[in-house]
Amino acid sequence: MTEAAAHAESAEPILRLRGVGRRFGGLHAVSDVDLDVIPGERRAILGPNGAGKTTLFNVVAGDLPVTSGRIELFGRDVTREPARQRAKLGLARSYQQSRLFLGLSVEDNIFLAIVGVGRGHLRPVVLPRKDAELRARAREAARRAAIDGRLGDVVGALAHGEHRQVALAMALAAEPKLLMLDEPASGLSRGERQLLTELLLALDADITLILIEHDMDIALRVAERVTMMHEGRVIVEGTPAEIRANQLVHDLYLGSHYGSEPEGGASG
Repeated sequence: MTEAAAHAESAEPILRLRGVGRRFGGLHAVSDVDLDVIPGERRAILGPNGAGKTTLFNVVAGDLPVTSGRIELFGRDVTREPARQRAKLGLARSYQQSRLFLGLSVEDNIFLAIVGVGRGHLRPVVLPRKDAELRARAREAARRAAIDGRLGDVVGALAHGEHRQVALAMALAAEPKLLMLDEPASGLSRGERQLLTELLLALDADITLILIEHDMDIALRVAERVTMMHEGRVIVEGTPAEIRANQLVHDLYLGSHYGSEPEGGASG
Protein backbone atom coordinates (compact mmCIF):
# COMPACT_ATOMS: atom_id res chain seq x y z
CA MET A 1 0.00 0.00 0.00
CA THR A 2 1.25 3.51 -0.80
CA GLU A 3 2.18 5.82 2.07
CA ALA A 4 -0.86 7.97 1.43
CA ALA A 5 -3.15 4.95 1.47
CA ALA A 6 -1.56 3.61 4.64
CA HIS A 7 -2.37 6.87 6.42
CA ALA A 8 -5.90 6.90 5.01
CA GLU A 9 -7.19 3.50 6.10
CA SER A 10 -9.46 5.10 8.67
CA ALA A 11 -10.47 7.96 6.36
CA GLU A 12 -13.74 8.28 4.51
CA PRO A 13 -13.64 6.70 1.06
CA ILE A 14 -12.76 9.06 -1.78
CA LEU A 15 -15.29 7.10 -3.85
CA ARG A 16 -18.30 5.23 -2.48
CA LEU A 17 -20.86 3.37 -4.57
CA ARG A 18 -24.02 1.88 -3.11
CA GLY A 19 -26.38 -0.25 -5.17
CA VAL A 20 -25.21 1.32 -8.42
CA GLY A 21 -26.87 -0.03 -11.55
CA ARG A 22 -27.09 0.90 -15.20
CA ARG A 23 -29.59 -0.64 -17.57
CA PHE A 24 -29.82 -0.36 -21.36
CA GLY A 25 -33.37 -1.39 -22.12
CA GLY A 26 -33.63 -4.93 -20.79
CA LEU A 27 -29.85 -5.34 -20.46
CA HIS A 28 -28.42 -4.86 -16.98
CA ALA A 29 -24.87 -3.74 -17.85
CA VAL A 30 -24.13 -2.95 -14.18
CA SER A 31 -26.14 -4.36 -11.30
CA ASP A 32 -26.17 -3.45 -7.60
CA VAL A 33 -22.47 -2.51 -7.31
CA ASP A 34 -21.09 -1.51 -3.90
CA LEU A 35 -17.55 -0.15 -3.90
CA ASP A 36 -15.32 1.80 -1.50
CA VAL A 37 -11.99 3.26 -2.62
CA ILE A 38 -9.86 5.00 -0.01
CA PRO A 39 -7.64 8.03 -0.63
CA GLY A 40 -4.30 7.15 -2.21
CA GLU A 41 -5.36 3.61 -3.12
CA ARG A 42 -4.42 1.83 -6.35
CA ARG A 43 -7.45 -0.19 -7.45
CA ALA A 44 -7.82 -2.42 -10.52
CA ILE A 45 -11.23 -3.38 -11.87
CA LEU A 46 -10.92 -6.61 -13.84
CA GLY A 47 -13.17 -9.06 -15.59
CA PRO A 48 -13.91 -10.66 -18.95
CA ASN A 49 -15.38 -8.79 -21.92
CA GLY A 50 -18.92 -7.63 -21.19
CA ALA A 51 -18.40 -7.65 -17.41
CA GLY A 52 -19.60 -4.03 -17.10
CA LYS A 53 -16.28 -2.40 -16.24
CA THR A 54 -16.36 0.47 -18.73
CA THR A 55 -20.04 1.11 -18.05
CA LEU A 56 -19.17 1.38 -14.36
CA PHE A 57 -16.43 3.90 -15.22
CA ASN A 58 -18.90 5.88 -17.30
CA VAL A 59 -21.45 6.20 -14.51
CA VAL A 60 -18.78 7.10 -11.94
CA ALA A 61 -17.37 9.80 -14.23
CA GLY A 62 -20.84 11.10 -15.09
CA ASP A 63 -20.72 10.21 -18.77
CA LEU A 64 -23.81 8.03 -18.21
CA PRO A 65 -26.54 8.48 -15.59
CA VAL A 66 -27.19 5.65 -13.19
CA THR A 67 -30.41 3.69 -13.38
CA SER A 68 -30.26 2.98 -9.66
CA GLY A 69 -28.04 3.56 -6.65
CA ARG A 70 -25.91 6.35 -5.20
CA ILE A 71 -22.44 7.71 -6.02
CA GLU A 72 -20.44 9.68 -3.48
CA LEU A 73 -17.26 11.43 -4.56
CA PHE A 74 -14.98 13.14 -2.03
CA GLY A 75 -17.75 12.80 0.57
CA ARG A 76 -20.36 14.45 -1.67
CA ASP A 77 -23.40 12.92 -3.34
CA VAL A 78 -22.76 13.38 -7.07
CA THR A 79 -25.31 10.85 -8.34
CA ARG A 80 -27.19 13.47 -10.36
CA GLU A 81 -24.30 15.83 -11.09
CA PRO A 82 -22.82 16.10 -14.61
CA ALA A 83 -19.36 14.97 -15.66
CA ARG A 84 -17.95 18.52 -15.77
CA GLN A 85 -18.86 19.07 -12.12
CA ARG A 86 -17.19 15.83 -11.07
CA ALA A 87 -14.11 16.91 -13.02
CA LYS A 88 -14.04 20.21 -11.15
CA LEU A 89 -14.16 18.29 -7.87
CA GLY A 90 -10.99 16.41 -8.82
CA LEU A 91 -11.88 13.42 -11.02
CA ALA A 92 -9.99 12.86 -14.28
CA ARG A 93 -10.34 9.91 -16.62
CA SER A 94 -9.04 8.44 -19.85
CA TYR A 95 -10.97 6.45 -22.45
CA GLN A 96 -10.38 3.23 -24.36
CA GLN A 97 -10.07 5.36 -27.49
CA SER A 98 -7.90 8.42 -26.83
CA ARG A 99 -9.79 11.68 -27.34
CA LEU A 100 -7.15 13.99 -28.81
CA PHE A 101 -6.93 17.01 -31.10
CA LEU A 102 -4.88 15.37 -33.82
CA GLY A 103 -4.12 18.63 -35.65
CA LEU A 104 -2.67 20.38 -32.60
CA SER A 105 0.64 19.97 -30.82
CA VAL A 106 1.18 17.82 -27.76
CA GLU A 107 1.52 20.92 -25.60
CA ASP A 108 -1.66 22.48 -26.99
CA ASN A 109 -3.63 19.29 -26.31
CA ILE A 110 -2.54 19.25 -22.68
CA PHE A 111 -3.07 23.01 -22.33
CA LEU A 112 -6.64 22.75 -23.60
CA ALA A 113 -7.34 19.91 -21.19
CA ILE A 114 -6.37 22.20 -18.30
CA VAL A 115 -8.47 25.10 -19.60
CA GLY A 116 -11.43 22.80 -20.12
CA VAL A 117 -11.44 21.62 -16.51
CA GLY A 118 -10.79 25.06 -15.06
CA ARG A 119 -13.45 26.87 -17.07
CA GLY A 120 -15.99 24.08 -17.49
CA HIS A 121 -15.65 24.48 -21.24
CA LEU A 122 -12.93 25.37 -23.73
CA ARG A 123 -12.22 29.10 -24.17
CA PRO A 124 -10.01 30.47 -26.96
CA VAL A 125 -8.71 33.44 -24.95
CA VAL A 126 -6.63 33.20 -21.78
CA LEU A 127 -4.87 36.15 -20.14
CA PRO A 128 -1.10 36.17 -20.91
CA ARG A 129 0.03 35.65 -17.32
CA LYS A 130 -2.47 32.87 -16.77
CA ASP A 131 -1.50 31.37 -20.12
CA ALA A 132 2.12 31.12 -18.96
CA GLU A 133 1.07 29.38 -15.75
CA LEU A 134 -1.09 26.86 -17.58
CA ARG A 135 1.61 26.24 -20.18
CA ALA A 136 4.04 25.46 -17.36
CA ARG A 137 1.52 23.00 -15.92
CA ALA A 138 1.10 21.41 -19.34
CA ARG A 139 4.85 20.92 -19.72
CA GLU A 140 5.11 19.42 -16.24
CA ALA A 141 2.27 16.99 -16.98
CA ALA A 142 4.06 16.00 -20.20
CA ARG A 143 7.20 15.29 -18.19
CA ARG A 144 5.27 13.08 -15.79
CA ALA A 145 3.90 11.12 -18.75
CA ALA A 146 7.37 10.94 -20.38
CA ILE A 147 6.14 12.74 -23.51
CA ASP A 148 7.89 16.08 -22.88
CA GLY A 149 10.34 15.39 -25.71
CA ARG A 150 7.48 15.75 -28.22
CA LEU A 151 5.81 18.93 -26.92
CA GLY A 152 5.93 20.78 -30.23
CA ASP A 153 4.98 17.82 -32.41
CA VAL A 154 1.54 17.50 -33.99
CA VAL A 155 -0.34 14.73 -32.20
CA GLY A 156 -1.58 13.21 -35.45
CA ALA A 157 2.02 12.38 -36.37
CA LEU A 158 2.69 10.42 -33.18
CA ALA A 159 2.60 6.67 -32.71
CA HIS A 160 -0.28 4.94 -30.91
CA GLY A 161 1.73 4.48 -27.72
CA GLU A 162 2.58 8.17 -27.68
CA HIS A 163 -1.11 8.98 -28.05
CA ARG A 164 -1.64 7.04 -24.84
CA GLN A 165 1.06 9.09 -23.14
CA VAL A 166 -0.55 12.34 -24.30
CA ALA A 167 -3.91 11.16 -22.96
CA LEU A 168 -2.27 10.35 -19.62
CA ALA A 169 -0.60 13.76 -19.55
CA MET A 170 -3.96 15.44 -20.25
CA ALA A 171 -5.52 13.62 -17.31
CA LEU A 172 -2.60 14.42 -15.01
CA ALA A 173 -2.60 18.08 -16.04
CA ALA A 174 -6.00 18.47 -14.41
CA GLU A 175 -4.22 17.77 -11.09
CA PRO A 176 -6.77 15.10 -10.14
CA LYS A 177 -7.41 13.64 -6.74
CA LEU A 178 -8.95 10.59 -8.46
CA LEU A 179 -7.50 9.30 -11.73
CA MET A 180 -9.47 6.69 -13.70
CA LEU A 181 -7.75 4.96 -16.61
CA ASP A 182 -9.70 2.75 -19.02
CA GLU A 183 -7.47 0.19 -20.77
CA PRO A 184 -4.33 2.38 -20.79
CA ALA A 185 -2.19 -0.47 -22.19
CA SER A 186 -4.52 -1.27 -25.08
CA GLY A 187 -2.53 -1.71 -28.29
CA LEU A 188 0.84 -1.02 -26.71
CA SER A 189 4.02 -2.94 -27.47
CA ARG A 190 5.91 -4.82 -24.78
CA GLY A 191 8.32 -1.92 -24.31
CA GLU A 192 5.50 0.63 -24.16
CA ARG A 193 3.69 -1.49 -21.57
CA GLN A 194 6.82 -1.52 -19.44
CA LEU A 195 7.03 2.28 -19.67
CA LEU A 196 3.35 2.59 -18.75
CA THR A 197 3.86 0.38 -15.70
CA GLU A 198 6.76 2.54 -14.57
CA LEU A 199 4.73 5.72 -15.05
CA LEU A 200 1.81 4.35 -13.02
CA LEU A 201 4.07 3.16 -10.24
CA ALA A 202 5.65 6.63 -10.14
CA LEU A 203 2.35 8.50 -9.71
CA ASP A 204 2.15 10.86 -6.76
CA ALA A 205 1.06 9.02 -3.64
CA ASP A 206 -1.83 11.42 -3.06
CA ILE A 207 -3.46 10.53 -6.39
CA THR A 208 -6.01 7.77 -6.06
CA LEU A 209 -5.86 5.47 -9.09
CA ILE A 210 -8.55 3.19 -10.49
CA LEU A 211 -7.77 1.34 -13.69
CA ILE A 212 -9.43 -1.13 -16.01
CA GLU A 213 -6.78 -3.27 -17.64
CA HIS A 214 -6.70 -6.55 -19.56
CA ASP A 215 -2.94 -6.90 -19.16
CA MET A 216 -2.88 -8.82 -15.90
CA ASP A 217 0.85 -8.29 -15.44
CA ILE A 218 0.33 -4.53 -15.36
CA ALA A 219 -2.89 -4.63 -13.33
CA LEU A 220 -1.63 -6.93 -10.60
CA ARG A 221 1.71 -5.18 -10.35
CA VAL A 222 0.24 -1.69 -10.02
CA ALA A 223 -2.87 -2.44 -7.94
CA GLU A 224 -3.02 -2.87 -4.20
CA ARG A 225 -6.60 -4.09 -4.33
CA VAL A 226 -8.59 -5.73 -7.11
CA THR A 227 -12.32 -5.79 -7.84
CA MET A 228 -13.44 -8.58 -10.17
CA MET A 229 -16.65 -8.14 -12.15
CA HIS A 230 -18.73 -10.66 -14.09
CA GLU A 231 -21.99 -10.01 -15.91
CA GLY A 232 -22.33 -6.56 -14.39
CA ARG A 233 -21.76 -7.59 -10.78
CA VAL A 234 -18.83 -7.56 -8.37
CA ILE A 235 -18.03 -11.21 -7.68
CA VAL A 236 -14.88 -10.94 -5.55
CA GLU A 237 -12.48 -8.38 -4.12
CA GLY A 238 -9.02 -8.87 -2.68
CA THR A 239 -5.32 -8.23 -2.93
CA PRO A 240 -3.48 -9.22 -6.11
CA ALA A 241 -2.23 -12.36 -4.34
CA GLU A 242 -5.74 -13.30 -3.25
CA ILE A 243 -7.06 -12.75 -6.78
CA ARG A 244 -4.34 -14.94 -8.29
CA ALA A 245 -5.23 -17.72 -5.85
CA ASN A 246 -9.01 -17.46 -6.25
CA GLN A 247 -10.45 -20.47 -8.11
CA LEU A 248 -13.57 -18.60 -9.24
CA VAL A 249 -11.39 -15.94 -10.86
CA HIS A 250 -9.41 -18.64 -12.66
CA ASP A 251 -12.56 -20.36 -13.86
CA LEU A 252 -14.25 -17.19 -15.13
CA TYR A 253 -11.32 -15.15 -16.33
CA LEU A 254 -7.71 -16.15 -15.93
CA GLY A 255 -8.02 -19.64 -17.33
CA SER A 256 -9.39 -18.62 -20.72
CA HIS A 257 -8.91 -14.86 -20.97
CA TYR A 258 -5.38 -14.24 -19.70
CA GLY A 259 -3.57 -12.22 -22.34
CA SER A 260 -6.68 -11.76 -24.48
CA GLU A 261 -7.19 -8.78 -26.73
CA PRO A 262 -8.55 -5.63 -25.07
CA GLU A 263 -12.29 -5.31 -25.01
CA GLY A 264 -14.37 -2.72 -26.76
CA GLY A 265 -17.84 -1.30 -26.42
CA ALA A 266 -19.69 0.48 -23.67
CA SER A 267 -20.44 -2.54 -21.57
CA GLY A 268 -16.76 -3.27 -20.87
